[in-house]
Amino acid sequence: MSEGPIGIFDSGYGGLTILEAIRQQLPQYDYLYLGDNARAPYGPRSFGVVYEFTRQAVSRLFQMGCHLVILACNTASAKALRTIQQHDLPLWDPERRVLGIIRPTAEVIGGLTRSRHVGILATEGTIKSHSYRMEIEKLHPDITVTGQACPLWVPLVEYNEAQSAGADFFVEKYIHQLIDADPLIDAAILACTHYPLLLQKISRYMPQTVTIVAQGAYVARSLDDYLHRHPDMEQRCSKGGTTRYLTTEDPTKFSQQAHLFLGGEDVMAEGITLA
Repeated sequence: MSEGPIGIFDSGYGGLTILEAIRQQLPQYDYLYLGDNARAPYGPRSFGVVYEFTRQAVSRLFQMGCHLVILACNTASAKALRTIQQHDLPLWDPERRVLGIIRPTAEVIGGLTRSRHVGILATEGTIKSHSYRMEIEKLHPDITVTGQACPLWVPLVEYNEAQSAGADFFVEKYIHQLIDADPLIDAAILACTHYPLLLQKISRYMPQTVTIVAQGAYVARSLDDYLHRHPDMEQRCSKGGTTRYLTTEDPTKFSQQAHLFLGGEDVMAEGITLA
């Protein structure tokens, strides 16, 4: 069986923060990033639509040689991962794997909270799915989970307003709403891949007693551990240290936006159609 890159899928740009963390942890592998920017955002869409869109993307990444695909999207992880794992993989190829980004964060949160009260800052779709609450309560039944939707944080990032003075109002507003809902929270998960670009302002307004938990590093460590525990899959992942970028939107626009998410790195994206 020929080697192939590790696939990274997101509905848009936010998954680039996950990709960047994974590359820092595992720079030796090849990566194929696919952003379904033409149909983003996924958050407001139904479970059925998100599943179908995600299924199309994963299928394409498999066709392009990936043996392992990471859903670097909280909405896709919440609304599509389980169905793809249970229904589609056995039909496509039981030797391939699709992993999400919710469980790695849920696994570590038990060691990051003393009060056993945890906050979730996320998009409205992720909050309404209760995916983090269910995963955390399954692993840590003694933890109380409180969710707070932050509907304006993604637009602030994508319109390059993350560092503007105007962003402070909305960052402070949602953090205060979360802490008001449960003052005992001592750990808060940034459950959207865009939010690390707001980390400076989030840190400014979050109480110092609260540990801010960004997903990227934990997802990267979890993937590293997974590959160590599954040497058969690790051997199927090609190692050339390259990254290729695909988008369902305008490649030029993607390349310009990706510059924001990858710390100024210049990328050359390619257009692709999903159906």
